[in-house]
This record gives sequence, C-alpha cells and structure tokens, in this order.
Amino acid sequence: MMKSLVCRKPGVLELEMRQMPKEAQAGDVLVDIKHIGVCGTDFHIYEGLHPYLEYPRVMGHELGGVVAKTANGLNAGDVVIINPYLSCGTCHACKRGKPNCCYQIKVLGVHCDGGMCERISVPAENLYPAGDLPVRHAAMVEFMAIGAHAVRRSEVHKDDRVLVVGVGPIGLGTALFAKASGAEVHLLDSSQGRLDMAKERFGFKHLHNAAQPATEVLAATSGDGFDVVFDATGNQKAMEAGFQYVAHGGSFVLVSVVHGNISFADPEFHKREMRLIGSRNATSEDFERVLTAFRSGEIDADALNTHDCSIDAFPEQITHWVHDRDTMIKAIISV
Repeated sequence: MMKSLVCRKPGVLELEMRQMPKEAQAGDVLVDIKHIGVCGTDFHIYEGLHPYLEYPRVMGHELGGVVAKTANGLNAGDVVIINPYLSCGTCHACKRGKPNCCYQIKVLGVHCDGGMCERISVPAENLYPAGDLPVRHAAMVEFMAIGAHAVRRSEVHKDDRVLVVGVGPIGLGTALFAKASGAEVHLLDSSQGRLDMAKERFGFKHLHNAAQPATEVLAATSGDGFDVVFDATGNQKAMEAGFQYVAHGGSFVLVSVVHGNISFADPEFHKREMRLIGSRNATSEDFERVLTAFRSGEIDADALNTHDCSIDAFPEQITHWVHDRDTMIKAIISV
C-alpha cells in the first residue's frame, strides 16, 4: 500500500492508503516520488476554482522522483524529472512537434490522478534523466519550464526592454529566463511583498507596483513602451491592460489563461504592428533549458524553494498556505 493525497471535494484534502503499483503499463516506467512542488493549480483545485476538474482527484504535477524498476532505457535509482503533459502523439499539433498543445492533452493531477503519492506509472517519453541534479530541484523544473517556453516563444533579444506582469512562480520563472537572455527586465505586481522578494532573492531592480498609473510605468521606457510584455496574472483586467505597455513593433505574450474572453482596441493593436502570442505548457527543449540553468547555477534553484512540509502534514498545511501565497515562491512536499 502507499500514501496518496486525495482532494475529495473543494476544501477537503485527505491522506488515503491506496494500492501501490507493482508493474508498469506497456511503455511506462514506475517512479517513486520523492518531492512534489505545489502549484497555483493545486490551490485552485483545493478551492474549487478549477473549471475542468472532476473530484475526487490526486493532485500533483510538479514532480521529482527515482526510477523504481529498470525499464525502457531507465535504470532503477535514476533521478528523473516528470513531464506531466500526456499527449496523444497522433494529432496535428503532436505531428508538428508541439505536444504541449496536443488536441487531447491530459495533465497529471488535473485530467487524471497525479503524483501526490508514493509511486506513479509514467510513459517513458515523459521522463527526463536528471543526472546529478538533486531530486528536490527536479520537482521545480516543470514550473520553470513554462517560463522558459514563454521566453523562447517571445524571441526576446539581448537589450530588449521586457515587462513581466504578475510575479507569482510562473511570472518569476519567465522573468528569470528573460533576464538570462540579456533583456532589461521590469516587474509589475499588485503585491509589494512579491516585488520585494524578487529583488532580495534574485536581484531584480526595476519594480513597479500595480497601484502606479500606467504613465509612470511607461516613463521607465521614456514613454516608448516595452519590446516584450508577458502576462502571468490569470486576471482578465490585467491582461486587457497589458496591451498599453507594448512598444510599437513589440510583442504581448499571454502566459496565463483566464476562463472567458479578453478584448482590446484593434486600432491600437494594428498601429503598433503588435504580435499577440499564446504560450501553453512546455516542451522537452524547455525542460532541458531549465535543467542546464539549474546545473550551471545560472538560476539558483534553492532560492525558489520558500516553503516545505511532509506529505503527512500537507492536508493541514494547505489550509494555511492557501492564504499565505504572497510570501511563497515554491512550496515543496517531501514524500
């Protein structure tokens, strides 16, 4: 038997004993989970705010583990990073090398049971050897890969002026990879605590509080606007307001998603010859980019990890963490 965290319904998370998988399905590998990153999606599931989820659900898609049994080219004891995006491999997007936006994608911990448990069976192609990377760091690769993917999609250039709106974990990851690209990175958030933490832990200098008028934010560019603006807020009003910050010839990248419609003034969009880019999930290339950044020390993985608890303690801990997210970058559950 194994421990599993089951969200039975909004506000009810319980530790349950379930049958431990002994044999992997064809093409799968058994992985013993060691660390789990807690994502905003997990909080939304717990709060009952996720629009596409059926309860009960074992959450968890930010996962670092160890191969339990040698199979499909991976050896028992290998530390692995789990790509939680299960793609069909046959749709138009998959055939074009874009499994991150597969027509029938399933995400571990959302569309099917995930990794808040002691062992999971995962398709071999969704496992990336971590080598000498600490398994705790392996659990932080996925959320950072989303930011790496957004920056790659944006085609940020050295010396571009970049604005990241929303400095939660995804926005911070995006900002770090934009900074690594040589861009001048500005951060905009409604939480001064988040801005201060980004400055203290990662050295960001150009900080803007959302309470400031847009003209004051734009003054940092002499009124020209930003070459690339990333939205990582998941807030409709913030996404619509983001268009005003984009320079002529610039790009607006929607990293976050909101359930509903967003609108913008077409004349403003066209006169700037603006690019509007959607960025969803990540691909193996982005996972490798994060892996390289962690290994080299280009990005300090330890500085991302602000909160910790055990799998046994999480049902109680989440009741506190769900109200304390301004001081949190990444919480890690140890199994």
